[in-house]
Amino acid sequence: MEADIEYLVNGSGCDVLVIFAHGAGANMHSEFMEQLAQGVGANDVQVVRFNFPYMRANVLDGKRRPPDRAVKIILDFNQQIKLLKNKFCPKKVILMGKSMGGRMSAIVAADTSVDGVICLGYPFIPLKGGDPRLAPIVECAAPLLVVQGERDKFGNKGAVNTWPEMEKVNVHWLTDGDHSFKPRKASGLTLEANMALAIAHCQQFIEKIKGS
Repeated sequence: MEADIEYLVNGSGCDVLVIFAHGAGANMHSEFMEQLAQGVGANDVQVVRFNFPYMRANVLDGKRRPPDRAVKIILDFNQQIKLLKNKFCPKKVILMGKSMGGRMSAIVAADTSVDGVICLGYPFIPLKGGDPRLAPIVECAAPLLVVQGERDKFGNKGAVNTWPEMEKVNVHWLTDGDHSFKPRKASGLTLEANMALAIAHCQQFIEKIKGS
């Protein structure tokens, strides 16, 4: 499999390996993924990005595809984790994901041994309606960090803070941020500031995992 897949690596060292999964609509090369990977990949932390199967197919022929079914994504994710653990031999492994990638990370961590999970813009509420996607949060067996924009249409602060299931979750809110952490111009805040804060929250979480 390693010969058939492209990886992007930021940072170095063998203390912590962060396996960073993309969201539903943008692949591992997106500006969001690049900024977070560069920011987190420091202090003996190695961040590795990869594309899920449907995105790998998109790259090959340029055709846009919807995400694969969760079963296929989870199978591929576990294969990547096994391969990357063997390749880098880290002391700790953390799964990090943007939106769908964060949800898949939490699902995988229910049955796969990892040391932590970071969800960036967790997709709590399906846009087509339905109950909040709280089962992956509740069933995640590893320490969990959620970094969320206050205005995220997939789960804003006013809604998420009312759910009892979130009381034991480490949640950090980015002021006036949307699903990509971007604030409104009228707020007086900047995307750069929110991204820097998101990176800082991730780094603090990783440092705690290192020391545990």
